Amino acid sequence: MSADEVNQRAQTVEAYRLWWQHDAHWYQGVASRFGQQAANELNAEALRKVALHVGQRVGRRSGPLPDSGDNGDNGDNGKSLEELRRRYDECGDRMFPRELRNASTEVEEEGEDEGLIVLTLRRNFAITMVRMAGSLEGYRCPCTDIHAGWSEGLGVTLTENRAESCLRDGDKACRLLMRVATPLAPPAPASSPATEG
Repeated sequence: MSADEVNQRAQTVEAYRLWWQHDAHWYQGVASRFGQQAANELNAEALRKVALHVGQRVGRRSGPLPDSGDNGDNGDNGKSLEELRRRYDECGDRMFPRELRNASTEVEEEGEDEGLIVLTLRRNFAITMVRMAGSLEGYRCPCTDIHAGWSEGLGVTLTENRAESCLRDGDKACRLLMRVATPLAPPAPASSPATEG
């Protein structure tokens, strides 16, 4: 990588940091004028819309999710879940640059958690910015809203979407659990008004 490319990447990361700082101060301003609940709701709503857009772009770029053909008898859902896991990672990378977070996603393949997609977040720059802006107390992380947006954009339905642990609460990592309806299949094409009868 040339010195110009390194410098351009550093400037891009700095721009991300500045926008996250802006977002944290915006959140703090909404919270102080309209209350913490309003700030949390607006933040989650806005991030879900962005996540939906990101999921749609990743879905268009990657094509339809492969259908495992799982009818409940053969347990052949792994390939589809692994591809979906890869797409969630791509959504995360598009929305949050790696320099600002430390995250990994995996599919649980055994035990009672079989079929869960688990996102582990060890560093989250948004939490850092909200803390620096003085708004961490009362802040509600919008992670499940982001995952709901990604899932909708990717054309899958979540049957479980929850945080098991959270950096905001002082945990060492966020552990976010998602379970999708199976079998995975591409969403049905929308009918056009001209063909509806």
